Amino acid sequence: MINGVVNAHLELTLRLTLRGPNGQVRRVNAVVDTGFNGSLTLPPALIAQLGLSWDRCGSAILADGSESEFDIYAGVLVWDHRKRAVPIDEADTTPLVGTALLAEHALAAEFRPRGKVMIRLLGRPRHSR
Repeated sequence: MINGVVNAHLELTLRLTLRGPNGQVRRVNAVVDTGFNGSLTLPPALIAQLGLSWDRCGSAILADGSESEFDIYAGVLVWDHRKRAVPIDEADTTPLVGTALLAEHALAAEFRPRGKVMIRLLGRPRHSR
């Protein structure tokens, strides 16, 4: 189970642990963004601190209809007490958790300041006989 908190702006926030390729560790606060279908965004300064390796370029259509190009880095995130390799999109904004990280999970939140955020792995579907 992954736990977080709803902030004063009613955003769902998580405290994440990121690992760089040479043992660097950073803890960051990230906002859950269900409109973002990637895994995670990080600002350029944090990507540099972690020493993440560039992987490829990406592009996205933004809410205003404009297209944005960005760099994608290879990163490691501790997710539900396990290390997980994830693509990290560079974005000069607050770190965002996208729906690719939430896939196969259930998300619940108490939408009030300091409310609980709970993310749990879904069980495997049971087959009927």
